Amino acid sequence: MNNRFHTPKFMVKAALGAGLSVLTLGGILWLSSGPPIKGTSTQATDVNTASSELTATLKTDLMTSEYIAVGAVPTEIMPEAIPPSDIEKMVTVSSGDTLMSLLVTAGATRSEAHGAITALTDVYSPKKIRPGLDIALTFASPTSIETLDTTRDVGPLRAMQFQPSVERIVKVSTAEGENLRYIAEEIQRPLTMKMARSTNEINSSLYLAAQNVSVPNDIMIKLIRAYSFDVDFQREIQKGDRFEVVYEAYYDEDNNLARTGEMIYGNLTLSGDDLQLYRYTPSSGFTDYFNEKGQSAKKALMRTPVDGARLSSRFGKRKHPVLGYTKVHKGVDFAAPRGTPIYAAGDGVIVRANRFSSFGNYIKIRHHSGYQTAYAHLKGFAKGIKKSKRVRQGQVIGYIGTTGRSTGPHLHYEVLFNGRQVNPLGVKLPAGEKLKSVDLKKFKVEQKKINQMMNDLKKPAALAQVQPN
Repeated sequence: MNNRFHTPKFMVKAALGAGLSVLTLGGILWLSSGPPIKGTSTQATDVNTASSELTATLKTDLMTSEYIAVGAVPTEIMPEAIPPSDIEKMVTVSSGDTLMSLLVTAGATRSEAHGAITALTDVYSPKKIRPGLDIALTFASPTSIETLDTTRDVGPLRAMQFQPSVERIVKVSTAEGENLRYIAEEIQRPLTMKMARSTNEINSSLYLAAQNVSVPNDIMIKLIRAYSFDVDFQREIQKGDRFEVVYEAYYDEDNNLARTGEMIYGNLTLSGDDLQLYRYTPSSGFTDYFNEKGQSAKKALMRTPVDGARLSSRFGKRKHPVLGYTKVHKGVDFAAPRGTPIYAAGDGVIVRANRFSSFGNYIKIRHHSGYQTAYAHLKGFAKGIKKSKRVRQGQVIGYIGTTGRSTGPHLHYEVLFNGRQVNPLGVKLPAGEKLKSVDLKKFKVEQKKINQMMNDLKKPAALAQVQPN
């Protein structure tokens, strides 16, 4: 008899001893909890010689008794098998990481990682992945039937997903029925743009007043930059002044703020005087902020080329904090945390960008009309900043530091006119563009529309009602 159809005798004896009926059909041992089959003996050990009457009786017993195939399943019914769960992992991109190294370190084989990255290139360049990005990975369980390598703590890589922007989700997953062929897809999140308005009284600083009414940081920076040509935020802001800002806000499907757009309008009420600014693009094509008379807020130079800094030392005579004696301070100092970005105060060409005497890391820019600006004690220079490089106003050129003769992180900022240092906070700067003729008429129309929109935003539930034109 073939071994795979052999019925062990100890099973038969044990079954008969327990008062169960025994029958083998096709080599499978059946046990019946019913009464012994007619014509059989409870002492019999070989049921293959049972009479044909057994077959008829078995048909009846099969209708009334429970039979279990010995060797196929235990005598107790096994519950339905639960498939092993996938394993989820979250990895964060750090400086120096490559997508290949991240996937392999997380548990993917090089073959799986290569397949996923190759598929990804159809919708997103792996070179664009930056430090700080979170990537969700899905692996099969190491106990799944797909896993052949028992030394791995995870099974094959099944999916990879990340969100490079608030509007975009990128996903790579295995093709249906295949383990190592990956397909990529891009999912666009629908965002709704609405106009938002914020206003508050200033009790200590403009920044805190804006923070207290949840003005997004990027909108706050745009407001400060727009006014940085005319307003000395250290001396001119007083308790009881106010600000107002209107900006584009993009909301997701759950009505959560996803991102912001442009600042459309700003107003600073300083000592009772309103300084209103409207965003407008004239025929020149250069978008700017203009006051109610059509005069650009932009000047040749910014008075404050750093955001959120504290004026720590003014222009003029002072007792030097390191040398200990009184000498003329030919610039102004702005104290800020190490690494805070520094902006080019105006369009121009870099004439120096290196280490320079007691100034430490130092940049000097030549502007038009005889003006130059200088920036000292920098931690370092922005990428690409070097001598003869042309820069635009507001471009990041370096970062706050404490190199050279310095007692703490700050920016020493100078404005030079015809080679002589002048007070950056007091010098009269050349005005920007003034709208005329057709541009002025079109600006007045746009100004009226913005004013009407602001009135609508002041009404209850305005945020949900006012839509952009």
